[in-house]
Amino acid sequence: QVQLVESGGGLVQAGDSLRLSCAVSGRTFNSYYMGWYRQAPGKQRELVATVTSGGNTNYADSVKGRFTISGDKTTVYLQMNSLKPEDTAVYYCNIDFGFFESWGQGTQVTVSS
Repeated sequence: QVQLVESGGGLVQAGDSLRLSCAVSGRTFNSYYMGWYRQAPGKQRELVATVTSGGNTNYADSVKGRFTISGDKTTVYLQMNSLKPEDTAVYYCNIDFGFFESWGQGTQVTVSS
């Protein structure tokens, strides 16, 4: 079993920065995808950014150039710069080993205009 715990969310103003962290515990494997997803009120959960065990990253168009994902299978970070009100959402951490995946409980990010 793998547990993920997010932290670092909060209330900020537009233009500010936040860094989210996701601590991973339990049995892990060397090949994985780790990602950050978000869900705004009334909307579906969407991908924000992913990083593979090989170090490849992928970003949603809406966050390219502003957000950076980094880390490894023990901890993954999401550095969020130049935050906008539309970034307001609950942010979830995910790890996917291909044959099973695990999600965190989410952390709220609220960006005021």
